[in-house]
Amino acid sequence: MNWRHYTLLFIIGLIIPFGISRFQSLPGYMDADYYFAGGVQLAEGKGFTEPYLWNYLDNPSGLPHPSHTYWMPLSSIVSAIGMWIAGQSTYAAGRASFILLSAFVPLLTAALAYSVSRQMRLAMASGLFSIFPLYYAPFMPVPDNYVLYMLFGSAFLLLAPRREKWTSIALGALAGLLTLARSDGLLWLGLAGLTVMWKVSTKEDGSKLTFVEWFRLILPAGLLALLGYFIVMGGWHIRNLNLFGSFMTPGGGRLLWLQNYNQTFIYPPDNLTRAGFLAAGWNAALQDRLMAFNANLSNTFAAQGEIFLFPLILIGLWQLRRDLRTKIAVTGWLILFVVMTIIFPFAGSRGSFFHAGAAFQPYWWVAAPIGLDAVIRWAREHGKLTDAKAPFFFQGIMVLLAILMTAYLVNFRVIAGGWAKDDVIYPAVEQKLLDNGLSSQDIVIVRNPPGYFLASGLRSVALPFGDEATIKAVAQKFGARYLILEKGGTFDSIEDLYEHPDGNPSFAYLGEVDGARLYRIESAR
Repeated sequence: MNWRHYTLLFIIGLIIPFGISRFQSLPGYMDADYYFAGGVQLAEGKGFTEPYLWNYLDNPSGLPHPSHTYWMPLSSIVSAIGMWIAGQSTYAAGRASFILLSAFVPLLTAALAYSVSRQMRLAMASGLFSIFPLYYAPFMPVPDNYVLYMLFGSAFLLLAPRREKWTSIALGALAGLLTLARSDGLLWLGLAGLTVMWKVSTKEDGSKLTFVEWFRLILPAGLLALLGYFIVMGGWHIRNLNLFGSFMTPGGGRLLWLQNYNQTFIYPPDNLTRAGFLAAGWNAALQDRLMAFNANLSNTFAAQGEIFLFPLILIGLWQLRRDLRTKIAVTGWLILFVVMTIIFPFAGSRGSFFHAGAAFQPYWWVAAPIGLDAVIRWAREHGKLTDAKAPFFFQGIMVLLAILMTAYLVNFRVIAGGWAKDDVIYPAVEQKLLDNGLSSQDIVIVRNPPGYFLASGLRSVALPFGDEATIKAVAQKFGARYLILEKGGTFDSIEDLYEHPDGNPSFAYLGEVDGARLYRIESAR
């Protein structure tokens, strides 16, 4: 690989996400809304605070609220950097950093592939696969963690085999960056520890170490990895300690007791308990985990395995089974699969496994061309293939399939499907509320609070999981005066309020905007 190869990958890797971004005028979904809104707060000098609540898990007392008590802050920081450089708090500025960083994903993927295979042809194929990543493609230009996870994951695997002392600090720091991006990034601190142990299990000449020699090597290397982690994450842990009295935020632990995904929005959060989980019965818990297993397995085949690459990835990993990086990637992925299936089945099946799996994705792109070469080699050995140019031909076919399927999925998800189709109604909703007495000091209850804040600049809190009495309790607690119920965005327990908007005197019906029904909460006056 030389600079020309990397330059070509960088240029194509910049053009594709930039082109996709032309059809994305809004972040498009609540995660990206949240990260971008957090970036706006930082860029405007308001720090790690937020004038909205998207859940109640940490038992908030009011608005403004400390930000990033569930989702981590790195994507907001990266978005804010783009806005600081541009000097404006616009979405174009906030996503610019992610578009630029997307162009570095193929560079690191190709570098990782070349370090594994030492073949330019295979490395270029891996880099091209990362530019046309099928299901991941629509999410590369938006303020989210996909690009960050791919960059840090590939950098981790690229550095893992090195034996210099500084490598342990670097691996710990990368684990810290992954954790600063997503809470499940903490898995990578464990992988850093495993990497240290695997690397020092043998000497450079291949001979075995005694236990004393092994311990003397692993202890300082492990401490250096922890040092690298705390260099990145120490400040955030101290912030949490000052705010909540613990290194981790308080709401995440309640997710262990979810009985369905909608309970993520439960109010009050004290209703989410171990006793309630046990009372629901082990049969329900098992069914939920089987559902998550099926969803995550489908994700593995379609999104992460990219359907046609899936068997090639498996063959490639088998070819690389003795490589340290394969041990790290496969072990980490298996742990992630188990955690997102058994411990956090609802979050895992609703996107967390797809999100977190992005860190391992570059290595799957590395393995796929190696698997294809292994298949071609087998065909030659068995007299089924004799053309010397077969590797180039079939590799080209695989890349072409990736391009065509990525184009189809981008068109389906972004262009024809309408990106952010649920959130585009918020400006019209705000105008309708203004016509009905909404003031700049009012608080609104809505399905997507950060999305509504971005559209209106107004404070908002999440539609709680519960009945109409729960909505009234939230309105009383936070002083909310207006309620927005969106078609398809309500819970079954309040479906009657949506279907019969004049049926409850506590909610004065104000009218409808594109399927969203608006109410004044009379009891909150």
